[in-house]
Amino acid sequence: MWKVGLTGGIGSGKTTVAKVFAVLGVPVFSSDEAGRRLLAEDRHVQQEVLRTFGPAVIKEGIPDRKALAALVFSDQEALASLNRIIHPAVRASFAAWAALRKAPYVINEAAILVETGIHLQLDHLVVVKAPEDERIRRVVLRDGTTENAVRSRMGNQATEAARTRAAGSVINNDGTCLVIPQVLAVHRKILQLATA
Repeated sequence: MWKVGLTGGIGSGKTTVAKVFAVLGVPVFSSDEAGRRLLAEDRHVQQEVLRTFGPAVIKEGIPDRKALAALVFSDQEALASLNRIIHPAVRASFAAWAALRKAPYVINEAAILVETGIHLQLDHLVVVKAPEDERIRRVVLRDGTTENAVRSRMGNQATEAARTRAAGSVINNDGTCLVIPQVLAVHRKILQLATA
């Protein structure tokens, strides 16, 4: 079974694209959701976060995600520390999940596959692209945040050029190209590659 990464910068629409793949019957694993679940439920992960960041981020076993985000999104070293805790747990969760699936390929949807080098452990990488201004507009509307806050988060992600260089397939979600036909074409391509 092939393992396919699906990524894109914040506001690119990768989650929407993931939903289209799911409608096609492709099993989709959300690394971002898994990370949130592990932080909320996994005692080992919680203990490591508590040890690293202190009691302000986990109170009575309940993570304060806003407090944690405020710490890590403005501090590269803190973000790297959090990633060292969360990412191995997410990778293990994905591996266990994928082992139970019966499909020609599965998708690991994650915001930062290229940044972590995880894409090199996958069979194919799909990158969803959109212009930076459009991505910022989408996130400001979606999250009720500021342009500066979005740009700060973008600074923690790979550049569009770096993601595109790593891609085996690219889906353009700029608001002018139809996304579903692109997903269908990528789906056919991956099926051919995975079953060759």
